[in-house]
Amino acid sequence: MHAKPSPRRRPGLGRALVGGIVASLCVISIAHAGQPSACPSGVLPKASKPLGKVTTAADCSPKTSRGFPIPDAACTPGAINPTVTLDVLRSTEFTTRCERNKASTAEQKNIAYGEYNTPHPVNNRGQNQTCELDHLISLELGGADTIDNIWPQCGPDGAALAQRYFRIKDGVENYLAVQVRLGTISLADAQRGIATDWTQYVDAAKAYWSKRRARGFGRDD
Repeated sequence: MHAKPSPRRRPGLGRALVGGIVASLCVISIAHAGQPSACPSGVLPKASKPLGKVTTAADCSPKTSRGFPIPDAACTPGAINPTVTLDVLRSTEFTTRCERNKASTAEQKNIAYGEYNTPHPVNNRGQNQTCELDHLISLELGGADTIDNIWPQCGPDGAALAQRYFRIKDGVENYLAVQVRLGTISLADAQRGIATDWTQYVDAAKAYWSKRRARGFGRDD
């Protein structure tokens, strides 16, 4: 039995351009390995604008779309950081590290396991990782680090690490990050689309990365 948690408070561009965008993303992501960095001027790491209202914070249950899990919109509607604009995302000064665990702590995010009635996994790292406390709208797409944008994404059982749902969603996030920076999809459309149903981009992301290497990207950015 899980005790009910208390409510939360809550294409026409050339290869050179594509390469330049991806290279810039690599520079940004490589910075994640270093010391925590300050956010660029104007970026407020605790800023959040929900895309919907949280109507419950208990007995949440993930839904299914195209064979993949998506969060319960009543618990995890998604939220953006309105100070992380397209210009910010294109800047080499920005790293998602400057936001992480600023608007909510790792301990606060862990509450999501209880809300989704999901056992907290043991030894959840490396090849043994089975779940990820996922930003529904990733930080690299201007997602907020608030708990209305966090859900536990687990499974499938017995799958290799690369085939776990959260790794597949990482590919979607990275694909959308490139498209947004190239201007082939607007930032607002990418944010709303991934929050509504991230699985709609799985096939496009797989096709895109089948011909390229996603170098420099971190997990759940």
